[in-house]
Order: sequence, then C-alpha cells, then structure tokens
Amino acid sequence: MPKYLDPKADLTFKKIFGQHKHLVMSLLNALLPLPDGMEIKSVEYMPTENIPDNPGKKYSIVDVYCTDNYGRQFIVEMQSVWNTEFFARTLFNAASVYTKQLEKGMSFGDLKDVYALSLVNDKKAFEQYGGSEHIQEYYFSNKSHPEDDRRTDISMVFVVLPNFKPQNRAVKKMHDLWLKFLTEIDENTIDADPELIENAETKEALDLLRTSAFTDGEMLAYEKYWLDVSTEKSALQRERAEGRAEGRAEGEQSKAISIARNLKAAGLDVNFIAQTTGLTIDEISKL
Repeated sequence: MPKYLDPKADLTFKKIFGQHKHLVMSLLNALLPLPDGMEIKSVEYMPTENIPDNPGKKYSIVDVYCTDNYGRQFIVEMQSVWNTEFFARTLFNAASVYTKQLEKGMSFGDLKDVYALSLVNDKKAFEQYGGSEHIQEYYFSNKSHPEDDRRTDISMVFVVLPNFKPQNRAVKKMHDLWLKFLTEIDENTIDADPELIENAETKEALDLLRTSAFTDGEMLAYEKYWLDVSTEKSALQRERAEGRAEGRAEGEQSKAISIARNLKAAGLDVNFIAQTTGLTIDEISKL
C-alpha cells in the first residue's frame, strides 16, 4: 500500500483544492500573474454546472470554479491528456463565464476578470511550438501597438507540469512549492521533500493525500481514473500513428503521380510507367 496518492488525479485534486478554500487560494496566488496589490484574500466556491462541458471529452471537466473578494472568477482544472481541442475549450469556458456575469441592468464596465488556470500533465502540450517553458500565458494583445499593454478581462494560464524545474527562488517560494508538490508526489513517494513538510499549506495537502484518508470506494475510483487515462493516451497514440501513416501514403501517391506525368510527357510506354511508379494503367491514362 503506497503512503501517498498522486495529487494529479481527479479525486485527489478535487479533495485538496475543491474542498479547502485556503489551499486553492494559495495555489491561485502562487501561479497566476495577478496585478500587484490585488492578491486574493478570500474565495467562495461556485457550482461547476454553470460552466459548459464537452461530454465527449471525459478529461475536460472543470475541477474547481470559484470567485474571490474582488469578484474575479477562477476556473481551475487538471488535464492529464493533452488534445488539440483542449485550448479552444478552455477559451470557450472562460468566455462563457465572463459573459454570464452580465445580468439585466448591468453595464459592461461591471464585468469582472476571469482567469482560467490549466495544469497540464502532458509534455506534448505546446510541443509543436517549441515551447519548453512550464508557464504559457495567453491574453488578447494589440499587435499594431505592442506598447499598448492593456490585458483582456479574460486570462488563460497553462502550466505544463513535466516542464517544471525547481529553482528554489525565495521570491516565488509558493510557486515552486506547489509545483514541486504536484510534480514530485505520487504513489512511489516514501519521504516527501522537507520543504513541503515545513510549509503549513503543502504539509496539509500532503496529509490529505495519505492513503489512510481514503475509503475503499475512493481508492477504486482513483485506480479507475488512471486506467482510463492510460486508455485515452493509447487511443490518441493510435490516432496519431494512423494519421502519420496516412500522410506518408498520400505523399508517396502524390510523388508517384508527379513522376508518371513526367514520364508520360516524355512519351514513354504506359506499361513501363506503371511498373516504375506502381500506378495502374487506368490511373496513368487519366493524367
């Protein structure tokens, strides 16, 4: 029996950050680029049913939704498998939360900021752009006037957990501690990092992860979560492999057609062209 469970599972993440306001508040203050002097002082949980969900993507479910003392709203979720739709869905959910604030009689100036914090446990996230940083921040920007540093009321922050490298920075201590907690603690952890034990908030989170704090039913749900994640990853790998194979086949076919056209233009025998390119005589006759 392991000593701790992995905090990145649906069950454990929600138990820590979806049931303990001071812990999610600490996480948000540590990871989000909040304006100076506008740190979160308190939070209240909001029903996640208010956020649109894509039923076809099991691991795109919002984990925590809350509002703070300034009225700002925060969507927090753990994503175990990165897919091409996740970015668009994150933006859609953040925009939906933003627009739903506007009730009859309100002005647009009454709308509060919305932050979408996505913790992504998949190194493939943003890999196609060559990004190796663990933080990826998105805002609307003025491309015509870069000096215009106003940010939109909607902010999306993606934390790619496998890209995080602890730096032990005093100025960002809680940033590093929470990410060490999320990246280093799992079923194989025997002794947690002393820094995590010395800090009151991460120590409390560690205590919540102890296997003794979970019922048999919760343990079954936890194991099923990781089994489902493995199944989804395998399915995505098959899709990618099939896509690459299909792309190669299309490329070879296009090359064969190009060669056949050139040989045909040179007046070579159609049977010779067929043997050379692998195309059928009927395909060559239509070129």
